[in-house]
Amino acid sequence: MDFKKTIINLLVCLILSPIITYIVLTIARLSGADYQMTHGETWIIWILMAILIKMSIVEKD
Repeated sequence: MDFKKTIINLLVCLILSPIITYIVLTIARLSGADYQMTHGETWIIWILMAILIKMSIVEKD
């Protein structure tokens, strides 16, 4: 197991997660929806999106 590659992969997932979340919220806001999120909800969505991104990355050996 390559720890350096794993940590970099985790950091990339954690950085991409809020970017994707805010893109989705912006698209929803442009279509007329209005969402208010608390800090707890934002944290849970951030972590779940990071897990989803991590699972979506496919390593080809």
